[in-house]
Amino acid sequence: MSDPRLTPFSGRVAHVRLQGQIDAPAFTDGQIMRICAPLSDLLRRPDGPRDRQVLRGARVCVLDQIGDMAYVQAEADGYCGWLPHADLGADHTPTHRVRAPATHLYCAPDLKSAERATLSLNACVEIIATHGKFLQTHDGLWLPQQHLAPLTTHETDPVAVAESLIGTPYLWGGNSRAGLDCSALVQLALTACNHPCPGDSDLQERALGPALAHGTPKQRGDLLFWRGHVAWLSAPDMILHANAQTMSVAYEPLDQALSRIAPEGPVTSHIRPF
Repeated sequence: MSDPRLTPFSGRVAHVRLQGQIDAPAFTDGQIMRICAPLSDLLRRPDGPRDRQVLRGARVCVLDQIGDMAYVQAEADGYCGWLPHADLGADHTPTHRVRAPATHLYCAPDLKSAERATLSLNACVEIIATHGKFLQTHDGLWLPQQHLAPLTTHETDPVAVAESLIGTPYLWGGNSRAGLDCSALVQLALTACNHPCPGDSDLQERALGPALAHGTPKQRGDLLFWRGHVAWLSAPDMILHANAQTMSVAYEPLDQALSRIAPEGPVTSHIRPF
């Protein structure tokens, strides 16, 4: 059976590429739009629980709408779900991404001006003007230049990106500086380094590389997977993960983590992504 997380079918309408593969009442090419809200919850059903979140500037294909909720598939990782239609805007062309853990959108190019919203790491914006150390977005708001990078500029160390998020609160299905979970910590870090990455840990375990042989020496940048969990190795004897033990992004000695998690099952994969 197709994975509903990655299958663009709302239960009423499916993407045309699924014709001949599934029995759907209707098919559509969909409409390409962008997330215009700072952050949007991607829900399992129009009134259902959050599965993931999508950031400002993310490109999505809108396939269905019920009331004020739209069913979309995110272009970056293929994740499907429902979000408020009000969070969608026109398909503009972003020029920059947020490279800091978080930043503020200001109403004027002045650090003392009122902030209008917070954007998180990897949110994308279209810049149209510069004033001193501030850059103006296409909707007239301003961001500190120091917190942005051109879309063509990528980070090189995903663990360093993950380390910049230490202390972020744990949030199931979260994908932002306001709160994130274990798989989001991996996805955000790899995305900043221009490496595609699925949204959930089980998908990541299958997509990010072959499992290394048992006994392979561990090194910084490796990933360890348990049932329902993933962690970065920041050093051969230390992991970095968003975890429910501390309810935050935190370091944990590897031996301590292995002992603590052992009752839930063994490490299922040791992967060296890309």
